[in-house]
Amino acid sequence: MSSRNHTKVTEFILLGLTDDPALEQVLFGVFLVIYLITLVGNLGMILLIRTDSHLQTPMYFFLSHLSFVDICYSSNVTPNMLYNFLSDQKTISYAGCFSQCLLFIALVITEFYILASMAFDRYMAICKPLLYGIKMSRSVCFSLVAISYVYGFANGLAQTILMLRLSFCGPNEINHFYCADPPLLVLACSDTYVKETAMFVVAGSNLTCSLIMILISYIFIFAAILRIHSADGRRKAFSTCGSHLTAVTIFYGTLFCMYLRPPSEASVEQGKIIAVFYIFVSPMLNPLIYSLRNKDVKEAIRKVIQKKLFGK
Repeated sequence: MSSRNHTKVTEFILLGLTDDPALEQVLFGVFLVIYLITLVGNLGMILLIRTDSHLQTPMYFFLSHLSFVDICYSSNVTPNMLYNFLSDQKTISYAGCFSQCLLFIALVITEFYILASMAFDRYMAICKPLLYGIKMSRSVCFSLVAISYVYGFANGLAQTILMLRLSFCGPNEINHFYCADPPLLVLACSDTYVKETAMFVVAGSNLTCSLIMILISYIFIFAAILRIHSADGRRKAFSTCGSHLTAVTIFYGTLFCMYLRPPSEASVEQGKIIAVFYIFVSPMLNPLIYSLRNKDVKEAIRKVIQKKLFGK
């Protein structure tokens, strides 16, 4: 019995959102539609930004990378989840599980700092317009994005290495629809103190630091906007920030709920519902938020439609 209890786990079983076969088929359809909208919306945004000369600005450069990251971390989870909805065996290999962990952490942290870079860009555009061209040059924008990716993947790798040092020799059923840190920690049969502490420190510090950067940028932005005497001028300035603030609120709000709690069976169950919002809903909504609330993007879409339909 002792030998059996200490057998090394070679694969995990993802319990998913439900074990009801009829509901799984419905959810397959729902999440397939969400995923397709996410792919079309974000790929469309990237292509639009790359091909329209009016969108060759720092703000849209950052937006194209935000769309790319959204595609990547949605694709990191969704295809396997869709397959599991229709499969009797909902397994994921040991290596596949930790690869999913690494990519997820890396991409989420990358998104933190791309959103922070977008806030800094808005600060420079509104508060320092005369210096905007110099301070937000192509090389500066490229550096901000490159640092976001490198730092994100460094954090993801470090967290995954800590997770790989844990022993998994008991139950192998992950109470989630992807390999997330909190439900994996519940399964570990070795001391999780170091990994748990590191998870809280990394999640908490990156959430807090990037959010502070965004908040400081917006404090200066709002102060500058309130000094604008023209009501039309204030409205235009606010409109350039509205889309970004909406995206930040959805993304950060759900992640604060997800990670800044100790892992337990109850928190994992709540975390599955919260995870649906930042893995599926947020990436799907971002292109809609930025297109419906942005005059430049709407004009670029109108020109593309006009060209395709009427050839002019």
